[in-house]
Amino acid sequence: MIHSVVHIAQLSLQYAHHVVLDGLNWQIHRGEHWLIGGKSGSGKSALARALAGLEKTSGIVQLFFDNTSPLPPRALYVSNWYQFTNLEGDRNFYYQQRYNKQQKDDTLTVYAELAHYAKAKNLWLEEVEQYLALFDFADLKNTQLIELSSGEHKKLQLIKALWLKPQLLIIDEPYTGLDKSSRKMLNGYFDKLAAAGVHLVLITNDADLPGCINRFAEIEHGRLKQLDSVLDLSKDAGRVQKTLPLFLKEKPNVSAEVMVHMENIHVRYGDKVVLKDISWTIRAGEKWLLQGPNGSGKSTLLSLINGDHPQAYANHIHLFGQRRGSGESIWDIKERLGIISPEIHWYFDKTAKVWQAVASGFYDSIGLFRQPSYDKQQKVNQLLEFFDLTEYKDRVITTLPLGKQRLVLLARTIIKNPPLLILDEPCQGLDHDQTEHFNTVVDELCGFGKTLIYVGHYETHLPSCLEKKMILEKGEVKTIQDITELVY
Repeated sequence: MIHSVVHIAQLSLQYAHHVVLDGLNWQIHRGEHWLIGGKSGSGKSALARALAGLEKTSGIVQLFFDNTSPLPPRALYVSNWYQFTNLEGDRNFYYQQRYNKQQKDDTLTVYAELAHYAKAKNLWLEEVEQYLALFDFADLKNTQLIELSSGEHKKLQLIKALWLKPQLLIIDEPYTGLDKSSRKMLNGYFDKLAAAGVHLVLITNDADLPGCINRFAEIEHGRLKQLDSVLDLSKDAGRVQKTLPLFLKEKPNVSAEVMVHMENIHVRYGDKVVLKDISWTIRAGEKWLLQGPNGSGKSTLLSLINGDHPQAYANHIHLFGQRRGSGESIWDIKERLGIISPEIHWYFDKTAKVWQAVASGFYDSIGLFRQPSYDKQQKVNQLLEFFDLTEYKDRVITTLPLGKQRLVLLARTIIKNPPLLILDEPCQGLDHDQTEHFNTVVDELCGFGKTLIYVGHYETHLPSCLEKKMILEKGEVKTIQDITELVY
């Protein structure tokens, strides 16, 4: 016991009638750095939160900190989802607020958030500069929290964690939303933290890990099962091939040969230039991959297309053959496209049941606020069956594993069979098998005349239907090219 960092005995946790942890035992000894992976919904995140004292459980959870260490005797849990509040201390945000200049100032700036964190954790504010530089974040110090992309929010979480250097650091899905270079840099820093005396617990199924990870486990039937390597992690059951519902095999109603046409697009907030001189034409039926480092402008560019960004009216943009600002409403635009993104997932109605979340796609609402017709209900049921979600239809969406939540939102995205699909990092936080499942469905959908814009960082985690690629860098087009082959 004296050489333990963590001692857990008979740990149990239950949500309603669902047993998550069942008499779980676990010891973390000094010098051990753990990966906890395995199947979706097995209790990984619940165990991580329990370890940090954030879950009400039964059983024993003891932490033994080293009083001779210069590191803070603390356990820090970094969640998969970014969390921030407005100036009044609540989270009552709406999706389009991040693009609304009059209302986005309701949140702190990055620097003010870090100053608040420094005061709360007794840190020197000047020391954060090295971590801002590490993540190429220095230019974002005056940016409002609500303006950050999901990948930038993840970086901010990690900046805080690396800055604090607690004796026990628990990170849930550490690589979510990060581009390839950021992942490589983070793994290098994890090794430095381990060498400095930080004990790491990473919740992930990712096989590209820091060298310091030397213990592997998963949760099986509510108990911890130690493994020899990351390759031994259990996987979710493979998807049984099903036939697409008939209404999704109908060729979408396309009103123009060119779906999107942009000329010399500029977007700026005060002195900050987000997009500069972007020109892009997307023809009906084309399948595009949009890439770029975190903060390169991808989400802002997409917001000009989906009607959420007010600066669309100040730029030369044609959508579905019609100039923006020529009399169309935002709902005319949204009727012809389906979109999924980490931000929509984050802002989605947390009280919605699964069937309600899918049905909301008919009305392009973040939640369901009207009763769908019988015909619409039948389409919802067909999609629930297609995605193997029927048994969960009356569950609140947030009680499902992340992979199933993403399938619910994909069903919402396609429910009205739109001619244009915008999938912005749709597999963020999913493991390799879940991603493969998701992208197989995307390939099936796009075989029936749909136009696609797909945002993804990894070439190995992409649907095979993609034909063209545009890469952004610091708000400008770095390259536009045909995709000749995807590497698998």
